[in-house]
Amino acid sequence: MKSQFNRRDSLKSLAALGAAGTLGGFSAFASAQKPLTVGVIYVGPRDDYGYNQAHAQAAAEIKKMPGIKVVEEENVPETAAVQKTMTGMISQDGAKLLFPTSYGYFDPHILALAPKDPDVRFSHCGGLWTESMPKNVGSFFGYIDECQFLNGVIAGHMSKSGKIGFVAAKPIPQVLRNINAFTLGARSVKPGITCSVIFTGEWSMPVKEAEATNSLADQGCDVFTMHVDGPKVVVETAAKRGKMVCGYHASQAKLAPQAYLTGAEWNWLTAYKTIIEAAQTGKPHPNFLRGGLKDGYVKMSAYGPAVTDAAKKQADDVKAKMIAGTFDIFKGPLKDNKGKEVLAAGKTQKQTDIELEKMNYLVEGVNGSF
Repeated sequence: MKSQFNRRDSLKSLAALGAAGTLGGFSAFASAQKPLTVGVIYVGPRDDYGYNQAHAQAAAEIKKMPGIKVVEEENVPETAAVQKTMTGMISQDGAKLLFPTSYGYFDPHILALAPKDPDVRFSHCGGLWTESMPKNVGSFFGYIDECQFLNGVIAGHMSKSGKIGFVAAKPIPQVLRNINAFTLGARSVKPGITCSVIFTGEWSMPVKEAEATNSLADQGCDVFTMHVDGPKVVVETAAKRGKMVCGYHASQAKLAPQAYLTGAEWNWLTAYKTIIEAAQTGKPHPNFLRGGLKDGYVKMSAYGPAVTDAAKKQADDVKAKMIAGTFDIFKGPLKDNKGKEVLAAGKTQKQTDIELEKMNYLVEGVNGSF
């Protein structure tokens, strides 16, 4: 779905009017008020029931903040196109803070542009910022694997076949972490349960997502989750096959009210506000921002009507421990699905352990490879 208008063309028209003196008053007013112009860039449509929608919901909220002007552009590919969009927002709109939200925007695009615009702050979702990178660049992310573990707990209770399915886009660390957390959550309920994963290769590829969902259903999987930008196709396809679903990014409950069990949702507003307030007050740019359930970065969807009381109780108990900081997802002994030990007995990786952001394996119980 494309935007109803082309923002760049509109800006060209406005620029032409400004040259004729029409915008002089507006410019003076804007200068006097000194609003912070924030640019938000999406790789897909803002109403995708998924990744982009979760960010768009946060953008809609920050528009209500005093002294903030928001400019947005959707359907921007993870190519040099995003550099053009960022440059346009900086030069034409006067943006001083950018939220380029998609994973592929970070390296090389943000890292290439940031040194050229040292007075502009770049906040990327999911990238791994290091000390060698520009100080006007930062990354933010949430421990959504906490919610995927809870999805797994619910799936473990609700699965009758002992087979659950995961439709994934690309095998980057964040995706692998979610697959592993979902599987570990399910296996904490039923140790013998297996999770079959299919990688589509793209963040948004509806045809492949439908094919993957049908294939997993044919293999006997009866509870699904996913890590793709727009979960709509997976949710609707699984529901049509009579299967159950745990959502991701935002709530997809209204797409399949009876099949929807719960979901792992982002609350990007928490990170957005922290980053914006730093920019407004002149504080250093937050270079590395992370948080989980207890910090309000992530949340669970409401339980659907099919979820049993026993499933709710176990998930709620684990969630309470996560919030209290007394529950760890990744603890030894832990093997990958090839039999190699990845965490020794007695060893635990806390959510803040940077090694988790470099994850390159699938845990025991996952059927699939990359």
